[in-house]
Amino acid sequence: MKLSCEYKTEKIPVAYSMMFVSLIKEALKKSDEEYFKSLYMYEDIKKNKKTKDFCFSVYLKDFSKEEDVFIIKDKIIFNISSPNYEFMIKLYNGLLKTTNFKYKEFYINKVKINLVNDKNIENNNHVFNTLSPICVKNKENKYLNIDDSNFDKELNYITNKTLENFRGYGLVEELKFYPMQMKKKVVKEDISTFRENTKKQYYYVNSYAGTFKLKGNVKDLKDIYMLGLGFKRNQGFGMIEVMD
Repeated sequence: MKLSCEYKTEKIPVAYSMMFVSLIKEALKKSDEEYFKSLYMYEDIKKNKKTKDFCFSVYLKDFSKEEDVFIIKDKIIFNISSPNYEFMIKLYNGLLKTTNFKYKEFYINKVKINLVNDKNIENNNHVFNTLSPICVKNKENKYLNIDDSNFDKELNYITNKTLENFRGYGLVEELKFYPMQMKKKVVKEDISTFRENTKKQYYYVNSYAGTFKLKGNVKDLKDIYMLGLGFKRNQGFGMIEVMD
């Protein structure tokens, strides 16, 4: 299940991923606070860092950059995908109730929210396009270049964990990842704990955007298509679309 949400605004931060994480949380709280707590809180007081069954992307139409702000001349499209229908229905209802949303000194105003039809996956290999960039890291938390010899191994590792968390079992077959037209993209993130611990403004994530081929089990590919690919899917990475 996928949603495409259109918003109007004058500006958003360059490091906007946490703004949309906050929007998701706010929408879930409005829809069902107990459900929100079950996802994001542990024993009602601690943050639950367990991975969630969704990914998202943000598309800015006609924008310019001024220092640490994007000036939006047209609109923002916020896309979100999940195979978890309970999550998506609650999120959808919460987003409908959220006409205006404030994050720090930034505001966005809802225009419309649409349900998007999923594309069919019927073969064991498909070409995909990234809607938000893919990032892969190793056990030392180092983000890997796409030509790193361990890239496929770590991609399989995190995908196995993602599927296991969603459906109770991991990959049926090993994934084969074939880059086609992929470009490196360094994404800025504004994470409060990182800022407090390091005194640095931004956390930088090395990631890749573009087209690639994925080969594997059909059921695996269907679930990956909905869940997203790679690390940090719940923070605006790894949303993919099937190429026609």
